Amino acid sequence: MMRIDARGLGCPEPVVLAEQAIGRTGEGAVEVLVDNEASVRNLERFARKNGLYSETETVDGCWKVKITRGRSCPEDAAGSEGRKGGVMMVIGTDSLGKDEALGRMLMKGFLETMKVTRELPDMIFFLNAGVRLTTRDEEVVPLLKEMESLGVEVFSCGTCLKHYGLEAELKVGYRGSTGQIVEGLREFGKVVWI
Repeated sequence: MMRIDARGLGCPEPVVLAEQAIGRTGEGAVEVLVDNEASVRNLERFARKNGLYSETETVDGCWKVKITRGRSCPEDAAGSEGRKGGVMMVIGTDSLGKDEALGRMLMKGFLETMKVTRELPDMIFFLNAGVRLTTRDEEVVPLLKEMESLGVEVFSCGTCLKHYGLEAELKVGYRGSTGQIVEGLREFGKVVWI
């Protein structure tokens, strides 16, 4: 079994290393040690979308994700990640329109309407100023937590969080990478940009 220590590496590096290792193993397993939940979810998603089996366990404050080739994934290989009918939403702003005060009210209203009507995307990826909605916006964070509890995956761009000095303030969802947008263009039936 091949072992990879990906602690301290940002997304998408743990997935890239896992993909390279799986390509070399043939029939067998790769264990990837990571130190953040976003990497765990990204590795599990990688396994699901490629029809691989994954197991995750906590080891000394970190996570060990074992990805096995040659065993069937318990879910269909297309799984929830490859729906081709699902919706990914990319939100790159914290307000809708030019007037910022009105735009923030409209953004909150838009998210509330999605939640109430259950017209929810499968994933929301926040980037640029949109990361303020998952960190500092005290009215929107609870809405996003409710949406997450209803099955919506929530991610914020790690580069954007760092740019705005908000890395330690993430209150809902996980740190992600723009690689998820690229994957979403291929995997989801519809990608909506706001």
